[in-house]
Amino acid sequence: MAPYTALAARIVLATVWCWAGWAKFQDPGASVEAVRAFRILPEAQVAAFGYGIPALELCLALMLSAGLRTRLAAVLSALLLVAFLAGIVQAWARGLSIDCGCFGYGGEVDPGNTHYLQEVLRDLVLLALSSWLIRKPASAFSLDAALR
Repeated sequence: MAPYTALAARIVLATVWCWAGWAKFQDPGASVEAVRAFRILPEAQVAAFGYGIPALELCLALMLSAGLRTRLAAVLSALLLVAFLAGIVQAWARGLSIDCGCFGYGGEVDPGNTHYLQEVLRDLVLLALSSWLIRKPASAFSLDAALR
């Protein structure tokens, strides 16, 4: 049962990372603006993160969908989710009115158009799936199993 649970976790995470990364990859300028809206990083680092995050997300999607280095991909996924959670929570606590830009676009929005609670809950579920894969990375239909 665990190999199929891990497979399901891999598929869900890979789908989310692919969707998020591809959306940002399509409009890298919007990705940079989304990073800027959080007002966390020095301006000199905003572009690097705005352009780098989609590449990381797409790499994670590929690794997880293939089941290649699953534990490593799950650790990176968990770390990225913790960073995203910290960003969303700090923006919420500071009263910023932004869209997280998780699936493209992002940036400043009207105060009534924020969805912080949903974003936090979504990322907590994804973090739980990543944590599962860290503990139990062996899954059905994975390159990890084929390479052993």
